Amino acid sequence: MQQAAAYSGLAFVLPAATIAGYVIGYLLDRAFGTHFLYIPFLILGTVGGFVQLIREVLKEFGSDDS
Repeated sequence: MQQAAAYSGLAFVLPAATIAGYVIGYLLDRAFGTHFLYIPFLILGTVGGFVQLIREVLKEFGSDDS
């Protein structure tokens, strides 16, 4: 049951990071009156989500080798 919970949590890592990046960029756009900051923050959120996803997967599969 714990393993199922861990894997279901991985399903939310990438979308949550992507949405967080977009929201931060959107709020900065509104604060500074620009219309382009959401794009780099969206990309940063997506990359951050992939990095965290890869870290979690490698941590899970890396523990089997020890």
